Amino acid sequence: MGSLSIWHWLIVLVIVMMVFGTKKLRNMGSDLGGAVKGFKDGMKEGESTSGTKDDPAAAKELRDSTTIDVQAKDASNHKQG
Repeated sequence: MGSLSIWHWLIVLVIVMMVFGTKKLRNMGSDLGGAVKGFKDGMKEGESTSGTKDDPAAAKELRDSTTIDVQAKDASNHKQG
């Protein structure tokens, strides 16, 4: 009673195909695959930039380009308001 048989899954699959259509499902599948590939590429890129421990200048450059100065941002907000 708790688990669904293969016939239940086939009926669900047919209903989903009728509602969305095969073309939209195929597009969703390719979009999902592209997103996963982009995520994996980003993780590989993150691993390559984490190797900046050996090069302090590269680590400082990375830190400077990605860091937000919160105190300066707060000070500018107080001057405006």
